Amino acid sequence: MTISLSRRAAIAAGFSLALAAGPAFAQNQVIRIGATPGPHAEILEKVKPIAAQKGLDLKITEFSDYVVPNQALDAGELEANSFQHEPYLDNQVKDRGYKIVKVGLTVNFPIGIYSSKYKSWAEIPEGATIAIPNDPTNGGRVLLLLQDKGVIKLKDGVGFKPTVADITANPKKFKIIELEAAQTPRSLADVAAAAINTNYAVDAKIDPASAILREDAKGPYANLVVVRAADKDKPWVKTLLEAYHSPEIKSFIAERYKGAVLAGW
Repeated sequence: MTISLSRRAAIAAGFSLALAAGPAFAQNQVIRIGATPGPHAEILEKVKPIAAQKGLDLKITEFSDYVVPNQALDAGELEANSFQHEPYLDNQVKDRGYKIVKVGLTVNFPIGIYSSKYKSWAEIPEGATIAIPNDPTNGGRVLLLLQDKGVIKLKDGVGFKPTVADITANPKKFKIIELEAAQTPRSLADVAAAAINTNYAVDAKIDPASAILREDAKGPYANLVVVRAADKDKPWVKTLLEAYHSPEIKSFIAERYKGAVLAGW
């Protein structure tokens, strides 16, 4: 059968149009990512449209506990999760043998030291009483903060969970007392200063920005994006982090959480 020149031109034009239109119909790569409710999930919802512009379709699943997100990731039910800091991840990998790794920083919920009597740490007198949480994770976190700020010194190699017994130098002879973490806001009337987790500070109507000492946003307790070890070098991982670390997300965190949550990158 012979095709006319005009018919050939029409076919060629249609084929060219189809090629040009092809990318418009291309589907974004689906990335299933787990998070806990609250800031982690809220931030990912803001990351989602930015990631979409870069070719990723984020499917966000919320988990109400801290155990299942790593189980699901290791089992291949997720491509990534965003809810944990490095000490927790390290313990999970050690205890459960997960083949999952950190690939980037997200946010920090900084623990701070507050005072209702003094406006700055420099005003705290020698021998004053400082309250800290009595659980190993949060108490150790505060001791590391005090060491980081030059207040005390700890034994070498104490890791992420030092105790008061690990203090080797306390030049201003502070009396460090340990209380239930939830009780530390109430102790402010009785002590010179108290270390309070951000969530308890917010519940007690204490402005997180009023802390007289505070963890750095990029400290060891900054939270992470975690993926399977086999995926860590895949292009979508870099794209996901670029979307999360965008100026728009940093601005959202600052405006939405007013210092209770800090960008950790």
